Amino acid sequence: MTLTDPLTFTFILLTGAFTAALVQGSTGFGSGLVLNAFWLHIMEPAIAIPLNVVTSFIMSGVPIIKLRKTLDFSILRRFIFFGIIGVPIGIFLLTIADPNKFKLSIGIFLVIYSILALNISSFSIKVNIYKPIDNFIGFISGIMGGFSALQGILPTIWVGLQRLPKKTQRGTFEPFIFITSFVSISSFIIVGLFTIEMFYMLLKIMPAIFLGSWIGIKIYALINEALFRQVILGLIFLAGLVLLF
Repeated sequence: MTLTDPLTFTFILLTGAFTAALVQGSTGFGSGLVLNAFWLHIMEPAIAIPLNVVTSFIMSGVPIIKLRKTLDFSILRRFIFFGIIGVPIGIFLLTIADPNKFKLSIGIFLVIYSILALNISSFSIKVNIYKPIDNFIGFISGIMGGFSALQGILPTIWVGLQRLPKKTQRGTFEPFIFITSFVSISSFIIVGLFTIEMFYMLLKIMPAIFLGSWIGIKIYALINEALFRQVILGLIFLAGLVLLF
């Protein structure tokens, strides 16, 4: 839908940007989900998704620069190459597919997964033996990024299942979001989906982005491994609910 009241539009635009930056700064994940939850209520997907991707690029970049010396990027390369390949496919699907069916299916999956993961706390997968799956998850996530700005969901779930340290988890899914967002932005510009109107909206939300990111990074330093996992799973659960309604 498109909201015509300018004051309400601006309030939701800024609130969404601040909240998403706060979540991204504190966890390294979730900006695309939060932005979709706010912005798909005031903008059509063809506008909201490209703006979301550009905003997520900035929101993921700020914490990476700030935390780069504390993060572990050692397994990122398994995901990123195939993720880049998937992005143009997702953008093509954005122009022809019905996003409502996609939102419903992803929402159901996220709710079921997060409930199971929160209630089966001992479940995990061994590390370093599923490299082809890493490639596949990167590819599908690239498609999801181009189609819905949700490229971070599957890498976040997958590294969480492996119970990697939070510095390795964040050092994987946040740079993945950052790099695939950059590729998506380039593709959006080439196909004409990023407009001057979006650029003006981006300028308007920049203060909210930096304020939210700054507060979020401060919160991240206070979160231990167990709480980090619970927060991530809680975000995934809420994201699923948002996509269902």
